[in-house]
Amino acid sequence: MADDLDLSDFTAGEKVRMAGLIARMAKRGLADNGTGNVDLSDLQRRFERIENQARKRKNGSK
Repeated sequence: MADDLDLSDFTAGEKVRMAGLIARMAKRGLADNGTGNVDLSDLQRRFERIENQARKRKNGSK
């Protein structure tokens, strides 16, 4: 989570979506064959978009 955001800055739906993304990241990590080469970039981008939405709402900008 970003440093300037608290958990209370997220809506309930955003918290659920973020938890789902974290679970999917963990699942991909467990499915790794031991090389450590797991691509999480697509899930990280989605996570960052949720953070950006909350940040915009907190700062009052559109």
